[in-house]
Formats: sequence, structure tokens, C-alpha cells
Amino acid sequence: MLTDTPREPKTGARSGAERWRRELAGAVREPAELIRRLGLPEALREPAERAARLYPLRVPGPFIARMRPGDPEDPLLRQVLPVAAETAAVAGYGADPLAEQAQRTGSGVLEKYHGRSLVLAAGGCPVHCRYCFRRTFPAGDEGGWRSALAHLEAAGAPAEVILSGGDPLLLDDAAIAECLQRLGRLDGIRRVRIHTRMPVAIPARVTEALVRHLARAPLQAVAVVHANHPHEVDAEVTAALGRLRGACSAVLNQAVLLRGVNDDAATLAALSERLFEAEALPYYLHLLDPVSGAAHFDVDADTGLRLWTELAHRLPGYLLPRLVREAPGAAAKQVLTPSGP
Repeated sequence: MLTDTPREPKTGARSGAERWRRELAGAVREPAELIRRLGLPEALREPAERAARLYPLRVPGPFIARMRPGDPEDPLLRQVLPVAAETAAVAGYGADPLAEQAQRTGSGVLEKYHGRSLVLAAGGCPVHCRYCFRRTFPAGDEGGWRSALAHLEAAGAPAEVILSGGDPLLLDDAAIAECLQRLGRLDGIRRVRIHTRMPVAIPARVTEALVRHLARAPLQAVAVVHANHPHEVDAEVTAALGRLRGACSAVLNQAVLLRGVNDDAATLAALSERLFEAEALPYYLHLLDPVSGAAHFDVDADTGLRLWTELAHRLPGYLLPRLVREAPGAAAKQVLTPSGP
């Protein structure tokens, strides 16, 4: 399903599709290549190659271009570079931290939230974030997005369908259009939510054809993107988010609180301000899901609450994301708030 050929005949649409596909195909997959491109210490190579055998490296050129050359502590690099800590077994961290295997229907649908169905629209991602809670999830076993839609057509759909994965924008524009039209014919559904890292990882993915299909969708469309640090939102990402905002009812951002990436109030405040300039509203700030290989990113709940309180003193309410965590089997995310006044 991820290799569908775009069918838009116009030159502009075709060139846009070709660009994002080239950038996706050209993503760096070898630690040695990433280290060479950024002029990083050679000592990083061996542990990176060892960790990449457990979860492969994948990072596209536009994301690499925002990193500081020669800096092993760059906050964008830290999100994608495999490190030795990933190979250590840590108590409390497992392959399925949210117990999603028990919620699989076998048709590409996860029934994990009340009033919403989550569709595993694609099995891959444009960038392999080292903290990904689905880094070991066998999404490719589910049969694809058409199987998921057939399930919803037979079983009925709730008020909202969430397109997730993997990244649903790995599907081509024609497939997205078909998906939106079929969802629009289901009784009871009011909204479709698209969770995607693609506009940040490869902003060229927000093509004219994609924007047109979203604008013409028979349902309200909401895009939820994923940026963790203000350096991720450059001029090209800002333009992509602006195009999305012109076609969607809302563009929201969810971030993950990550040690060594964004675990200070100044960085989080700058992220919120930068997102708002790009026409995206801060939505969630997630505590880390305890997936194997990601324990070195963890920020505990008490620290998260302290940072959130500092953030609340810096920002207006509309720029303040909700601090949340997800518990296995819960029907919704748990919102964390300070216990005192």
C-alpha cells in the first residue's frame, strides 16, 4: 500500500509528489552516513550500529538539515541517533507499553478510545524516533487501510476516526482522497483526525493535491502534527503547516517530554510560540510511554508537572499544552495537573 503510484496528472502536482517521494527514498538509514554528514565523532558509530540492529535508523534529509553539525547533543539528533542505552533492558519498559495488542481487531483498527476508532493507515514512518511507543508494533500485519475501512463500514463508525500508524501521509494523495470519501459516507461519523509527523519530517509532503483533497473532504478534518523542539519548525515546515491550516478545521501539535531534548521550560515555551507562528496550536505534552529502548529519554511525572507549571507562568492559556500520560487499557489520556493551588 505504501508503494501506490500518484495519479495526479498535472505537472505541479506530479513534481510535488516526486519531491517528497525522493526525500523519503533518500532518507539516511546507516549510522555511519548520518555521522559523516554531520561531522560527528567516529566513536558514536559502533554503539549506533549496534542499537540500529534492534530498531533501524531512518531520518530524511530535510530533518537532518535542521541539526547543528558537529554537535552530538543537538536536540533533533538526539531524537533519531541510535545509542548504546537502547540495548539495555530496563525494568518497567516493554515492547507493548500501552497493551495495544489486545485492542487489535485484525483489520487495521484499534478500538482503544471511547467514541473514537484508530485506523492503522500505514505501517511505516518517514523518521524513526528512538522513543516511539510503536517501534516494535507489527502494524503491517493488519491488512492496510482499505481493510480497516471495510471493518468500519461493516461494524459502524463512531463520531471520530483517527488515521494513525505508522504515518498515514505515507499513503499517496489519491489514496488519501479515497479514504476521506469513504469515511464521509459512513453514518454517524463527524470528524477525521490525521496524526502525522510527515509535515515536520518532510514538509514537501503537503502537496497541492493533498490540500485540495482535505479541503473537499465531506468531514471536518483535523491535522495533529508532532514536533518536540522549536528547531524542528523552520520556514519550510511553517509553510507546510500554513497550507494544512488552509484546508483543515484545526492544526494541532503533540510533543513528547524528552530528557536532553525539551526538558526545560524555556525550550517548551519557545516551541509553543514557534508553533503558533506557524498556525498550529499546542495540544498535548506527553510523558514518555515506557517502551523498550527509550528509558534514557524519561522525565518523571513530578518533573513534568514542575515544568508545566513554569510553562503556565510564561504562556497565555491558548499556548499551553495539556500534560498527559496514557495508561494501558484506559479509554482516554490522563491529564496531569498540580495538586496545589
